[in-house]
Amino acid sequence: MKTWNVYLSGEIHTNWREQIEIGAKALNLPVEFVSAVTNHEASDAAGDVLGVPENSFWRDHQSSKVNAIRTKNMIENCDMAVVRFGDKYKQWNAAFDAGMCAALGKPYITLHDESIIHPLKEVDGAAMAWAQNPEQIVGILKYVISEK
Repeated sequence: MKTWNVYLSGEIHTNWREQIEIGAKALNLPVEFVSAVTNHEASDAAGDVLGVPENSFWRDHQSSKVNAIRTKNMIENCDMAVVRFGDKYKQWNAAFDAGMCAALGKPYITLHDESIIHPLKEVDGAAMAWAQNPEQIVGILKYVISEK
């Protein structure tokens, strides 16, 4: 049986990733989950190994390039992605990941609540589904992977 590679993108301040992983494990689904670095400080400092620039713009630029090595490969190699948008912070990186998925023809599901439907209309428009909670994601995984 194939092991599915699922990229989990987006919001890092809640445990939605763990909820999906626990649900998939409980159903014994053959899934490997991958993700960008979810430690905010570590992600911001990804490029510091190259030297810390004096200007914050260049530090962010340098770190985003180093982070992109990871995310670009993970998106290119995933079977599908889940892109989570929270309501507290703007996840610009998640929108970018969704755009990469769309450009590469990678199926993705958006995960967010009803309050941000309007600002995500284009992102949702290219998605294969819109889920409102991690349990719905697990249900989709179960169906896509194991239903006959």
